Amino acid sequence: MTMKTIAVFFGGRSTEHDVSIITALASIIKPLQLSKQYHVIPVYIARNGAWFGDEQLTNITLFSSGKIKDYIERSKPIGVSFDGGLTLLKPGGLSGLKRIKVDVAFPAMHGTYGEDGSLMGLLDMAGVPYVGCGQAASVLAMDKVLAKLMAQAHNIATPKFLYFNRTEIIADTGSIAKACQKELKFPLFVKPAHLGSSIGISRAGNATELHNAIEVAAHYDDIILVEEAVHNLIEVTLPILGNDSPRPALLERPLTSAEDFFDFDTKYLRGGKKGGKKGGVKGAQGYSQLPAELPKDLYEQAEHTGLAVYKALGCSGTARVDMLIDSKTETVYFNEVNPLPGDLYAHNWRTAGVSGVALVTRLIELAEERHAARQQQEVAFETNYLKQF
Repeated sequence: MTMKTIAVFFGGRSTEHDVSIITALASIIKPLQLSKQYHVIPVYIARNGAWFGDEQLTNITLFSSGKIKDYIERSKPIGVSFDGGLTLLKPGGLSGLKRIKVDVAFPAMHGTYGEDGSLMGLLDMAGVPYVGCGQAASVLAMDKVLAKLMAQAHNIATPKFLYFNRTEIIADTGSIAKACQKELKFPLFVKPAHLGSSIGISRAGNATELHNAIEVAAHYDDIILVEEAVHNLIEVTLPILGNDSPRPALLERPLTSAEDFFDFDTKYLRGGKKGGKKGGVKGAQGYSQLPAELPKDLYEQAEHTGLAVYKALGCSGTARVDMLIDSKTETVYFNEVNPLPGDLYAHNWRTAGVSGVALVTRLIELAEERHAARQQQEVAFETNYLKQF
């Protein structure tokens, strides 16, 4: 039996370029190779947008040593053919080009031009099955404002918020800050609407900090979200797997202090220990309580909210839903969705009884199931419209 070819896409023109490399190499390519079920092709998209693909790109040392720059300079990019599917065109072979037909695409690209729906739209046009959320769900999930509006439309609680575009902010940051102070109560969180990994997020406790935070966020994005902090805070996150019948992993609680939040530095450069308490389970973003130690009813309420958000946004394959709990009122608020969780939250699934190999193989099965279902939909409609010309 011929092994299916899985192309893993990572890197990209994104602020989360480096995080994407780790997700791809450690959490996707390695377990796919260990399964011995697939022919795995790494497709690295450089910061300049060029695509490369060969076995050398599975070696983390190539990236951590900085030698990737030399590799890019001396290597020829690969091409792509949309031929009723997706075929990679690599330099080499008797004809000068080696054609590699992709059976399933496995996106590992965080942030812009990746999990924001850009790559998914390309793969949809190509007609190739791909892992994870579809284009529409990815767009919603990666837009913090749209995701909250969609959640509210489904009667899912969110913290009180306002949002503004960069043009408004540049024209009069002071007026925007005053509007926030009039409608919202400190402390506030200011966030770029479309970025992941907490890049550009600031906590503002007064008018001066708010003004500065708005300017910082506007440097990164064209839509800025300002929302009230949740008091008596318990942060939880829930990885979910599935298409029409999603399955939750374990509700997880990051071990940070109430006054802290997961900025980029906390998540990736300090191992998630900024102000946190060491202990618990070590995951991609530091230590966490797994499963979260909550009263049974509150745990189930958070689990229900996570699944409700997953369905409301039309997620498929996998996603991670982040929630904020007021421990006194026991209110669960939807915070945001990550349509491509860093490292796929494999540590959580492992504790829930799903190995890294089982996780990636199941994701490929879900991709093929969704693709097969979409193939059943009629996309052509014959008319006599052109005959009148």
